[in-house]
Amino acid sequence: MSHKATVWAIQQRGLKPATKIVLWFLCDRHNPDFGCFPTQARLADDAEMSISALNEHLAKLQELRLIHRVRAQDPHTHKRLATRYILGFEDGFPPEPTPETEEGFTGTDEEQNADPTPESGHGAISGFPAKPSPDFAQSHLRNPEINLVREPLSKPVKEEEDARARDSDFDRFFAELLNALGFAAKATLPAWWHGSPARLHVQRWRDDLGLTEDRIVEVATESRGDHPNPPDGPKALDRFMERAAQRDALAAAATTNGKKPNRRSKCEVKPPLSDDEKAAFYAKMVNADGYLPQSVISNTIRDAMLMRGLVTPERLRQRGVR
Repeated sequence: MSHKATVWAIQQRGLKPATKIVLWFLCDRHNPDFGCFPTQARLADDAEMSISALNEHLAKLQELRLIHRVRAQDPHTHKRLATRYILGFEDGFPPEPTPETEEGFTGTDEEQNADPTPESGHGAISGFPAKPSPDFAQSHLRNPEINLVREPLSKPVKEEEDARARDSDFDRFFAELLNALGFAAKATLPAWWHGSPARLHVQRWRDDLGLTEDRIVEVATESRGDHPNPPDGPKALDRFMERAAQRDALAAAATTNGKKPNRRSKCEVKPPLSDDEKAAFYAKMVNADGYLPQSVISNTIRDAMLMRGLVTPERLRQRGVR
């Protein structure tokens, strides 16, 4: 970097913040002996903006005669070479054009008013050669002012909405599980219950063992009879979940063979809860002191509880429900 260049950049006034940031990073890449040759990808990364936005600021800086871009190409391959940026304080900065010393096309009035041709190159203001080649197009960057093409979505919107809904449903289930295990509200959870590993472990009970979410909560509640204190992590419940899955499998096999199971199966299909039952269930969670993440209570459930008088607005605010 060049200390002289960065100090000069800081001293410039009247620039928009983003434009001044681009100028500062240009000066930060300046070498007093060799000049300034950063790539646009490097500058865009430094300034934390897109390349198209970067080019808008570079054009503004050149318009204000704070920088001068010198583009070059390999004479044999016609490939673009690194652009050199001449900064306004450098000795090689070109003088401001005048009618006598105007840069660019010169000639008679008739020639200046004539239509541009490949031979004259008149009218080209990009700084590229008048004869472009397939390897050296006149513009390799997107102009946001004229290019209306929009990049496609990385995913269909429907898939993203479904994924968010599944995450929200799992958050409610996970909160019910923690509540069934006896974790107090706003209590600091043990480390093994934090992050995605704990959630993936719980999902394996459902995906690998075939337990429903209701059944998992039920088994977790039963486990407190043997271990009243909440477990340090989901792994401590593996034995309970495996035994429950075995009992359910035996009961299902006995039912299929026409035999009466020794024990009543606990994974019977239950009818869906009514709106009143849902409101009462979540109201019990809100009014209790168990663990309650904000994402558990949806706006619909919140309104249902308030309409039925099961909770108060003050209690919802205390529990972090908006």
